[in-house]
Amino acid sequence: MSYFEAIRLALTALRTNLMRSILTMLGIFIGVAAVISTVAVGSGARAVVIAQIQSLGTNLIIVVSGATRVRGVRSAAGSHMSLTEDDARALKLEIPAIQAAAPYMRGTVQIVYGNQNWSAVAYGIDNDYFVAREWEITRGRGFTEGEIRGAGKVALLGQTVVENLFAGENPIGQTIRVRKVPLTVIGILARKGQNNWGRDQDDVVLVPISSAKRRVIGWARANPRSIPVVIVKVREGGDMTGTVDQIRQVLRQRHRLRTDQDDDFSIRNLTEIMQRRDASSKALALLLAAVAAVSLVVGGIGIMNIMLVSVTERTREIGLRMAVGARRRDILIQFLIEATTLALVGGIAGVLLGVGAAYAIAEFAGWPTLIQTDSILLAVGVSAAIGVFFGFYPARRAAQLDPIEALRRE
Repeated sequence: MSYFEAIRLALTALRTNLMRSILTMLGIFIGVAAVISTVAVGSGARAVVIAQIQSLGTNLIIVVSGATRVRGVRSAAGSHMSLTEDDARALKLEIPAIQAAAPYMRGTVQIVYGNQNWSAVAYGIDNDYFVAREWEITRGRGFTEGEIRGAGKVALLGQTVVENLFAGENPIGQTIRVRKVPLTVIGILARKGQNNWGRDQDDVVLVPISSAKRRVIGWARANPRSIPVVIVKVREGGDMTGTVDQIRQVLRQRHRLRTDQDDDFSIRNLTEIMQRRDASSKALALLLAAVAAVSLVVGGIGIMNIMLVSVTERTREIGLRMAVGARRRDILIQFLIEATTLALVGGIAGVLLGVGAAYAIAEFAGWPTLIQTDSILLAVGVSAAIGVFFGFYPARRAAQLDPIEALRRE
C-alpha cells in the first residue's frame, strides 16, 4: 500500500468519528496555543528590558551622595551632598576602566516659550553625560567647555519638550525661559523613550551643570561644587565588580574615611540590576512554557487513549485487511498517520489561536509580545512528534493482531 493510500484511509477514519477526533485534538490545541502565547509574552518582556538597558546606556554604575545620620536616625540617600565634581574628575583620572564620570543634578521646572509652557525635568550636566548615557544630539550642537564652566545660558531639549512647545517650528536658536532665566536652545536630543520605571526620558531640558546650580535649579550648599549623583560608564569589556571596588576605595580615600566609618555614598551597578531583571523574566517565561507543555503531554496521552479505543473498535476491519493482503507495516503506518494527523491539525490550530491570543494580550492588557518564527516551528514540530510518540504503541498493537483472532472478534 502506498503512503498516499495510507493517508487517504487515515483521513477517512478520522472523518468517520469527527467529533471524537476534534475532542482528541483539544489537548494539543490548547497546549500549543498556551506555549505560543506565553513564549511571545516572555520574549516581548525581555525585548523591553534590553531596550531599556540600551536607553539608559551600557556598563553603568551610579554613585549617589550619602545620607546624613542625626541622633542615630539615617535620612534618605542623597540628602547629604558628600560627592563633588572633583570626585567625578578623580574617578575618571585614577581608574583606567572608567570611560566617563558624569556629575549631574536634576529638578522639575516650568519651561516657557512665547505663550506656551510645559513642565519638564531639568538636568545640570557636563559633556561626560552624553558619553555615559550614549545620548546623541540630532540637531544643533552640544555644550562648549566655556559654557559648562561659565554658567552659559544655553539648553538642549528632549523630543517631548520640542513637540509640546514648538509645534513644528524649528527650536534651534529660539529663546526659552526657565524660572525667568532666558536660555538659548542650541540642540535637540535623540529620542530615548521610556526608561525602566516608565518615565519619559525625552521630557527633559539639559543645561550646563554650573548654570543649573547658579541660575536654573539653585544650590544652597556650603560647598558650591557638591553634587548629588555621578554616572560612571565602564569601558567595554571592563570588570564591573572590580570597578565598583576601585570607586569605593578612591572615594573613601578622598573623603578621609577611617576603616571603622561607613561609606558616605552608595554605589549601584545598573547593568547588574537589569541583568537580574532579565534573568527573572526569562525564568518566568520558562515556567509558563513548562506549565503549558503539560497540556501537550496530556493531549498526547489523550491521543494514545483514543487510538487504543480505535484499535479495539476496528479489530475486525484490521483482520479483514490483513486477510486480503495488507502487511503489518501497512497497518502500523496507517494508525501512525492517524495519530500524527490528529496532533498536527491540533498543533496548527493551536498556533493560530496562540498568535491571536498574543496579539489580543498586547492590545487589551498592554503587555509586550514578540511572536518568534522559531517558537511556532518548534510548537508544530513538537505536536507532530507527540503524535508519533504517543501513537506508536496503539499502531504497533494494531499491527501485531493475529488476523484469524481479529476476524473472530465481534
